[in-house]
Amino acid sequence: MFLKSALKRIQLAKLFYPVLFLIVVAVFQPLQLRAQEATITDFTVSNSENQLLLYLSLQDCFTDEMETAIHNGIPATFTFYVELYQIRKGWPDKKISSRNFNHIMDYDSLKKEYRIQRAEKKGHKLTSSLAEAKTLMSEINGFEFFPLAQLDADSEYMVKVKAKLAKKTLPLYFHYLIPFSSLWDFETDWHKLVFHF
Repeated sequence: MFLKSALKRIQLAKLFYPVLFLIVVAVFQPLQLRAQEATITDFTVSNSENQLLLYLSLQDCFTDEMETAIHNGIPATFTFYVELYQIRKGWPDKKISSRNFNHIMDYDSLKKEYRIQRAEKKGHKLTSSLAEAKTLMSEINGFEFFPLAQLDADSEYMVKVKAKLAKKTLPLYFHYLIPFSSLWDFETDWHKLVFHF
């Protein structure tokens, strides 16, 4: 008798756990896909008189959860990574520069304004418009990332960029207080651009 009830419990457990797993996947998979939508667009490289310049936009990088957190006093930090390689035929590409920098947004609820700090620009920008704050956070316009004098003439180069929501955005233990906080983490794929100099 005891053996029969134990076998029934084992059979129910074998059925219950796969069903539970499928329910969890069905509920959380759309949320995870939503958190992974951020992409880099309008990625191009140009030059000034003496510097290589980087331009790009980050699309679909803000979620409703992020906006709520920002309005509750949690700053958002986007980290951009830029790498420059010299392409060498028959040899591995040579990395000649690696840079990263942050865009940080926080919200002052008393003044009802957003403050955006961009490491590649001096100072910070204040705005009362959430749309403008998002644009400032997600665009890079003319970032000087490498001196032209250090590039070899008649060589081929590759620039790689990616962006991510910095892990340090949430203070210690906030991950336990904000449900599904990991769902507003993102990291884009590397995007590559080859050019001749």
